[in-house]
Amino acid sequence: MYYALWIVQGLLALIFLFAGGMKLVLPIEELTKQIALPGWFLRFIAVAEVLGAIGLILPWLLGIRPGLTPLAAAGLVIIMIGATVLTLASGSIAMALIPLVVGFLSAFVAYGRWRLAPHRESSRPSALEPAG
Repeated sequence: MYYALWIVQGLLALIFLFAGGMKLVLPIEELTKQIALPGWFLRFIAVAEVLGAIGLILPWLLGIRPGLTPLAAAGLVIIMIGATVLTLASGSIAMALIPLVVGFLSAFVAYGRWRLAPHRESSRPSALEPAG
């Protein structure tokens, strides 16, 4: 399970880095032609996707606040619910499967990091904790 979670986390991080990065790089006029949402909201979603991608990997990998990884995955689930609803509203049922599957994978990471493979605490004492 441990390796499956890391593989899914890595793939999701790449997906969200690409999607968020493209939304940050493209001009707002071009974005609003493709998606009928305000430009500022699309930029907000882009920043949330990039930060979510970073949050999927770094906290767990470095062991610094590893509880942020399942929270990042849960936040990305919320974004994917919105993407699925917007895609369904545009009338494209087949295209709605993509954000739906990505949302389920994000939910798998959130649940997996909370319950299935929680972060093991270090056995060495922390510099912030009093000895004894």
